[in-house]
Amino acid sequence: MNEYRFEDLKIGQEEYFSVTVTEEMMRSFLELSGDENPLHNDADFAREQGYHDKVVYGLLTTSFISRLVGVMLPGKYCLLQGINVKYSKPVYVGDILIVKGILEELHPSVKRVVIKVFVQNQDEKKVLKGKVEVGFLPK
Repeated sequence: MNEYRFEDLKIGQEEYFSVTVTEEMMRSFLELSGDENPLHNDADFAREQGYHDKVVYGLLTTSFISRLVGVMLPGKYCLLQGINVKYSKPVYVGDILIVKGILEELHPSVKRVVIKVFVQNQDEKKVLKGKVEVGFLPK
């Protein structure tokens, strides 16, 4: 886990990690969210709608941004304060995702940063892009 303080950060700084989406993640998200939409839980239904297989929950994909911010950039001393994302392609179980953040803005007066986030799949296709606002713990 990184332990960047506000003073340690620089515009353009970046971090990334990869994660493989699993069926277990889908089951856990279903249990947690209660989202029983068949697009996410019924492969036949998803195929009838024109998808290759069940579509991974968008918010499951987005949840990896929490890991990016809370563990990597900036890490231990941060608090996620806002998130704005757009989904551009579906994600499927088995996809290998690269989750990347690039520090875009520093706001010293309020100790807040803005991080551009991207998620791409194993085919290098962007499946999500957005921005997050991150504050810092007082101590």
